[in-house]
Amino acid sequence: MSTLEQTPEQIENLKLISADPNIQVVDLDEPIKIGETTYSQIEVRKPSVPALRKIRIAEILNGDINSICTILPLCTTPTLSQQMLNSGLVEPADLVQLGAAVIYFLQPKSVRAELSLQQ
Repeated sequence: MSTLEQTPEQIENLKLISADPNIQVVDLDEPIKIGETTYSQIEVRKPSVPALRKIRIAEILNGDINSICTILPLCTTPTLSQQMLNSGLVEPADLVQLGAAVIYFLQPKSVRAELSLQQ
């Protein structure tokens, strides 16, 4: 094997190393259409303190759907508005995945490091 060839494991590790630690990319089970664009992935950014003031952290850690729907418009790209979330544009399974990405950022760095190794 030449030094330029990489195994799939090496490629995956490189993605993890070079990825922004403040962004989780969620692959949607059901793509969503916003305007004329269809998205199969949504980026979830680490929520800021002002964004977290709008929810009770205990509720989001317990998977409260109202709390998830409150925080997602403040930390997603493309932005998922309250109207989109309330209209059922996002599948329930995808909503749970997006909520899990937010919960990931609420964990201590040591826990996040362990979770990253498990992925």
